[in-house]
Amino acid sequence: MADIIAGLEIRGSMEPGFDRILTPEALAFLAELEGRFGPERLRLLDVRAQRQALFDQGKRPDLLPETRAIREADWTIAPLPVDLRDRRVEITGPVDRKTVINALNSEAKLFMADFEDASSPTWANLLHGQINLYDAVRRTITHEDPATGKTYRLTDRPAVLAVRPRGWHRAEPRLRMEGEAVSAALFDAGLFLFHNARDLLARGSGPYLYLPKLESHFEARLWREVFVLAEECLGLPYGSIKATVLIETITAAFEMDEILYELRDHAAGLNCGRWGYIASVIKTFRNDPAAVLPDRAAVTMDTPFLSAYSQLAVKVGHRRNAPVIGGMSAFIPVKDDPAANEAAFSRVRADKEREASNGHDGTWVAHPGLVPVAMAVFDAYMPTPNQTARKRADVAVTAADLLALPTGPKTEAGLRTNIAVGIAHIAAWRRGVGCVPLFNQMEDAATADISRSQVWHWIRHAVTLDDGRTVTVDLVRALIAEELAARNRPGTPTAPDDHAAAALFTDLVTAPDFIDFLTTPADDRLLAGVG
Repeated sequence: MADIIAGLEIRGSMEPGFDRILTPEALAFLAELEGRFGPERLRLLDVRAQRQALFDQGKRPDLLPETRAIREADWTIAPLPVDLRDRRVEITGPVDRKTVINALNSEAKLFMADFEDASSPTWANLLHGQINLYDAVRRTITHEDPATGKTYRLTDRPAVLAVRPRGWHRAEPRLRMEGEAVSAALFDAGLFLFHNARDLLARGSGPYLYLPKLESHFEARLWREVFVLAEECLGLPYGSIKATVLIETITAAFEMDEILYELRDHAAGLNCGRWGYIASVIKTFRNDPAAVLPDRAAVTMDTPFLSAYSQLAVKVGHRRNAPVIGGMSAFIPVKDDPAANEAAFSRVRADKEREASNGHDGTWVAHPGLVPVAMAVFDAYMPTPNQTARKRADVAVTAADLLALPTGPKTEAGLRTNIAVGIAHIAAWRRGVGCVPLFNQMEDAATADISRSQVWHWIRHAVTLDDGRTVTVDLVRALIAEELAARNRPGTPTAPDDHAAAALFTDLVTAPDFIDFLTTPADDRLLAGVG
């Protein structure tokens, strides 16, 4: 497609309605953001690679000596807007129209519309997602289910809306600036802010974001600079854009004070993104055989290193008057099996009781059916809107605590589960679906990333399973073949997507070098339309 703004080229198709979002004015705003901040984004990605090279040589993360003064000084974030002071239950999900309506109607306090982990980035998904958010902000969104004829619309009191754009590491090749793919983060956040920030403020709310997968306070500083420029360009009051930062990388856990400091006028709090965090631990310590984690199911939030990270986040956040939201329990309601359903609810309830007792100010759920379960726990433990007054001075977490990785079972069952989850999620991603229920849990790009990372790690370090066998490429290939065969039941051939997904999964887990994010090659193959 010809350039619309000088230097900016759209390579995605223009379906009916997309011109509501990709207006000349919106594109000019994106061009301004990319021109100002795109080069710094790329520089910071190079810094990530340099830092990882040191970790590959055995270096370990630690508190930064050069920012000690920030950690020791007394400062707080700016006061929160009224609608961000009580966030006891938040629901997350993709940006399709039905999900947006159901999540906003779920009676959760906040809905995080997720472009990062829960949405497959087809061009149609991205643009329809922006249309859906545009309509939701204006309370005009409706949806008629073609299968049932049922019409969905918003209630009178929908949840507060926040948006998670894709991370700094991802690009959007269907919009190019001077021939180069623009930042996916700036594309997602920029379009949402341009079209909705003023309307949200006029309605007594505000433009709220969730920032994924930051690895340093310098990356938070870049977001702050984006927010300041966006506020200037859009005529918004300074500090009106508010962002919650997901602490979902091991390096960010060592820079929580600094991250909040960089964003202090725009900060809305922290979130313990547990699944990304576990994947980050594997990624960061990829070369260390002592860092091999046990079965994914055994790495629970009561594991000491994860408990330390969770409680440290509460201590750091509350010292700065920032709320800290707990993470996602992957369990979801189980239809037609009351015993399994009660077991899932019991595990979710226990997870939320742990978070509330630790001082978290709210939590995440992935399904509307779990909102009442989580709400009841936080109502019982937290009669006030939040717990930021509880400073957790009793918490004393050291670098060694954050790095004390667990031992535990490494089983064939765990290996098979990783393979099944990885293949199924990649297949769904290729079909344009970002999160799928598997084995009574909700799996998205973050949980799938744990699965494929762990298989790579086990192969790399020749892990011995509990039955005495060594995890090798040949063993994993054999189990992948068995997984595909199990899907190929009589009369129902394995879908082509399954074979393509298995091929990509195999490439990822047998590659000589670790690929930092599952979404990078998954996005590439999705866009190329190949397996």
